[in-house]
Amino acid sequence: MFHRGTSYLSVGQRDDDDSAAPSSSPSSNGSFLRGIGCLILISCFLFLITPAPNNNHHNGAKVPEQLSPHRRIVDPRERTRKLPVRVQSLLAQSQIVGDHLQEVKDGSKTVEEAIHQNVNKQGSGIGSSAHIGAGALSRNAKSAPMTLNEILAFLNSFVKKLTASNVKNKHATFHGIWSAYHDLVAKHLYPWDQEYLRRMPPRRQDGSIYLSVVSFRDEFCVETLKDAFNKAKNPDNLFIGLVQQNCEDEKCRRGSNVGPDPDCYHLFCSSSMGKKFCNNGQIRLLRMKEAESLGPYMARYFASKLWMGEQWYMQIDSHMSFLQNWDALSIQMLEKAPSEKPVISNLPPPNTSNLQEKIAVAAPRLCGAVFATSDIEGQIVRLERSYNYDRIKLDTPRFAPFVAAGYLIAHSDMLRDVPFDPFLPYLFLGEEILLSARLWTSGYDIFSPTISLVGHRYERNQQPKFWEAIHMAFTNGVHNPLQMLVLNRIKQQLGYPESARDMIKPKTLLTAVEQYSMGHSRSLDEYLKIVGLNVSLKEVTYTAWCETGQPPPGFEKHNHLYNS
Repeated sequence: MFHRGTSYLSVGQRDDDDSAAPSSSPSSNGSFLRGIGCLILISCFLFLITPAPNNNHHNGAKVPEQLSPHRRIVDPRERTRKLPVRVQSLLAQSQIVGDHLQEVKDGSKTVEEAIHQNVNKQGSGIGSSAHIGAGALSRNAKSAPMTLNEILAFLNSFVKKLTASNVKNKHATFHGIWSAYHDLVAKHLYPWDQEYLRRMPPRRQDGSIYLSVVSFRDEFCVETLKDAFNKAKNPDNLFIGLVQQNCEDEKCRRGSNVGPDPDCYHLFCSSSMGKKFCNNGQIRLLRMKEAESLGPYMARYFASKLWMGEQWYMQIDSHMSFLQNWDALSIQMLEKAPSEKPVISNLPPPNTSNLQEKIAVAAPRLCGAVFATSDIEGQIVRLERSYNYDRIKLDTPRFAPFVAAGYLIAHSDMLRDVPFDPFLPYLFLGEEILLSARLWTSGYDIFSPTISLVGHRYERNQQPKFWEAIHMAFTNGVHNPLQMLVLNRIKQQLGYPESARDMIKPKTLLTAVEQYSMGHSRSLDEYLKIVGLNVSLKEVTYTAWCETGQPPPGFEKHNHLYNS
């Protein structure tokens, strides 16, 4: 008989009945020996035909009630003693890694990914409450959309934690800075983000536009807000999410200038035209200090969380100008694009252009890309400038291969389908090719605008740069190696062989990467082929369809729209 202990199986001592049997008389020895021989033969025969015992009890089957006294019982704890303490802890808490245990051990999959994959198989999907760092929430957890106050309270709390972490790691190496940021996000921001995605508000159908504006010490920010409202046909349907990253000290390093940066929000809301919109709650603000800046991508991440269900989503830089009625014209373009999920984008003309005079001219289109050659850019794909390819302006937007992060407008479900990744800090490169690929594989089609609706201030050489703030927060020169490290997360998603899963170190660069990666509507390989990028050989192939204004391969059914 065996007994189930609290942690392992033990076998009790079985009595030997044969040892208590009376001895036989000499006259019966022959018969006795013949009987013993027969028993031995029968036992051998039964041994040969009996199936080997199985181990199904390890997989949940009922354990047999009798065990051989000679069978070795293995303590199940021996199977996990050689695993890292972190994995043992997950197993002890029933957060089972499951079939991916060996992948976790050899580093081909992170614990977080294994758990997420198991959770997703159970039907929770993105936004699951079984996120990392917070434990499983009750099935009866809140399901109503988060309020703006809830969102801002959390984001402000996270920024305070970020500040404390930065101070603590002031003299850390770039690996140490990444490690501290990763751990902070995995513990606080990522679990919250998954909850936010589960509780996003429904998309409204009222013609409203949400304008994401991120500003880093930008003196032109207030003019951008004023121009956006002044030139809007329906300013009451315009809502702005402003992430303002300023130096608020009495002495700020801005060339020869001193004093705090202009407060974009205050200047706009105290103006005669801005007061109304601020009082109506049409400007939503997240304040950050210069030293808390994580780069433009993460600023856009924060701004995306201030969306409150507006029908259309638009993101711009904070130094832009607008065409009259830009809002109505943007919606008109989106509705005329031959797609259920259109995204319109390009690198706009300079702000010195007279947009009103160019209204009869086709807008420039963003067609080209190159692999960066600088040692500090990691051969990431960089977009070239937009060019005027079309002699004839059409009312139907033409297809394009890429989006520019400084200007795009889309169906606002992109925030739900292609959420910003909180594990991409300190970047100035890589966000545009990643976003383009994620959008396309998620079923979104990219178009260039039919006319130029915005202008961009490109000459800002004397303005502060966010990487200077990184050097101030940590140590001088740390930004370049830090960016190179984080770029591996982007390159892994795009299929760069040198950033393959088994090549990346540290493995924390892959934490929850599947939650913020390619979509499942179309393949990445198909996208890279259509846009002419070979990430293995770092080669660009001329595809011609963008430059000639025709639909890409596979979209020939729309050819009739562009035959002029």
